[in-house]
Amino acid sequence: MIKKTMGIITLFFVSCVVYAEPVFMSSEWADAVCKAWNENKTLVNELAGDWMKNNGKRGYKVIHLYRSDCADSPRVELTITEKPGEASCGYGGSIKHQDLNSDMDYVMYATDEDWQCMGDGVWGCGPMGAMATGKLNFEGPQFEAMSVMGPFEEFLLLTGKVNADRDSCPK
Repeated sequence: MIKKTMGIITLFFVSCVVYAEPVFMSSEWADAVCKAWNENKTLVNELAGDWMKNNGKRGYKVIHLYRSDCADSPRVELTITEKPGEASCGYGGSIKHQDLNSDMDYVMYATDEDWQCMGDGVWGCGPMGAMATGKLNFEGPQFEAMSVMGPFEEFLLLTGKVNADRDSCPK
């Protein structure tokens, strides 16, 4: 009886650890977002044109993301890789590319409340509304971003679709 009870308790704790959600904007979360990006046909296909070609002949674009409410937390990165007819996420995790080129790469940050609003697709929190009202702080080629509002909205919604623990800051 004791062995059976201990087994059940152990199984409970192991399942809690295995199914814990990654902290929002952590490297684990960025990896999950990268995988979700590649499953989103709008992002993969509609960003494959001029947006993806603006990569300085490097073959990739970089997006850094962070939560402004978590001042001491590290940023995360998505590296979007040019493939024939696709803009594929090749990497999601901790920062690999320290130096960004503001003509082709992006930095996006917001408060937790605003990330939640954008990820939920609340009216006024789409890409244009979020940028115009300062909900989304944005560095990078703004005219380029404005030319891909449909996919950009899909990306903002993706930040809310990937399950995450939003109660703590990434470490």
